[in-house]
Amino acid sequence: MIATKKVIISAAVTGSIHVPSMSEYLPITPDQIGEAAVESANAGAAIVHLHARQAPDGRPAFAPEVFGEFLPRIAAETDAIVNISTGGATSMTIEERLAAATAFSPELASLNMGSMNFVYSGIAERVTDWKYDWEKPFVEKSYSHPFQNTFAQIEYALRELGEANGTRFEFECYDIGHLYTLAHFAERGLAKPPFLIQGVFGILGGIGADHMNLNHMITVADKLFGDDYHFSAFAAGRRQFEFATHSAWRGGHVRVGLEDNLYAGKGVKSESNADQVRKMVAVLTDLGREIATADEARAMLSLKGKAATRIPQVTHSRPV
Repeated sequence: MIATKKVIISAAVTGSIHVPSMSEYLPITPDQIGEAAVESANAGAAIVHLHARQAPDGRPAFAPEVFGEFLPRIAAETDAIVNISTGGATSMTIEERLAAATAFSPELASLNMGSMNFVYSGIAERVTDWKYDWEKPFVEKSYSHPFQNTFAQIEYALRELGEANGTRFEFECYDIGHLYTLAHFAERGLAKPPFLIQGVFGILGGIGADHMNLNHMITVADKLFGDDYHFSAFAAGRRQFEFATHSAWRGGHVRVGLEDNLYAGKGVKSESNADQVRKMVAVLTDLGREIATADEARAMLSLKGKAATRIPQVTHSRPV
């Protein structure tokens, strides 16, 4: 792992898994997503990890036009690194999942490193009052429909975004085998160091939220990539901060946000992404770690820079 004194905080502000009925604080419109990203950056996040949702019901969206409703504001009001997800939703084709990243050529894009059972159907057992008709069938479908990330799809993303656009990647690894997939594409020259490996723990169908697993992932990544990678980690749900703290303690980076966890504590909902960022800043400060600015993160990750993206950098006009 690349040794660094400073920690990069990523804020994943909405995702596509949690549904509006789970929390009134989940950003579900483009304006709310933009607001959440700006607040998170102001609180200390160097990277904002972005999915899109359609107003008014918050269903996952992929169209560049929807991303275009909030990306210019983020570019105008913050210096944050924009990380556009290529995960989207299981119902989307790979072309749909890459549509926004291809259109806006961000500095960073997430890339899932393997097909898997990505199961969150248990949400249907916990929610009793549904706000929108699309929500329950959407979460139940995850029990029978795997999340496809074939080698052909991964290569397509690496060529379309990496080679053609100079976008670099947050390689999302939900199991140890995903590290070996990354090593395969690195050996072929399609994935280039320094790698940003995001260890994801606690998703049903992926590696469990056991601290031994985090240590093992770092051990294997060290063997495969030596000093050519940065490590970051989070656990979905209640162990979110536990695993982020563990990652920082091991010398890695962290990710927080309502995409990964809707709660601030047992039975207490997080009221904003920015609250989670501020909490993480306090934890890191207690650990004696410094917080990386966006420009410091750019240098660490060898990003192309904000000016090299196709995100319109215009003054945002807020409604009054």
